[in-house]
Amino acid sequence: MSAEQIRKQQPLQQPERQKQAKVKVHKKKKWISTGEKFLYSFATTAVLAASVFLVQTSAQTDTINRDIRGLEQEIQQQASLNENLAYQVKELSNPDRILSIAKENGLNIQNAQVKQAGKINNE
Repeated sequence: MSAEQIRKQQPLQQPERQKQAKVKVHKKKKWISTGEKFLYSFATTAVLAASVFLVQTSAQTDTINRDIRGLEQEIQQQASLNENLAYQVKELSNPDRILSIAKENGLNIQNAQVKQAGKINNE
């Protein structure tokens, strides 16, 4: 066979082309989209910031409460000291005591009427 005859016979003998089925390749979907990642990260940041703020506020409140309790104790101690000093003032300003000290130091009482300074102002 000559080459020309082979060429002429080839188009007649071409095998049938098989139909190729197009297969759709599905791209693997992302588990979380970019927008969702942004929202989740923003929400997580907001929750963390809120929790840090809450803990910091609680710590400051606790510190202030401790300071207030300390000041209240100091106030109570000072009030008790003031009461004790007021009682001592009353005891030391007793007219009988003043008269006895005056006699010990050689003072003569010519007039037996002794009045307290507070009572003189009231009359």
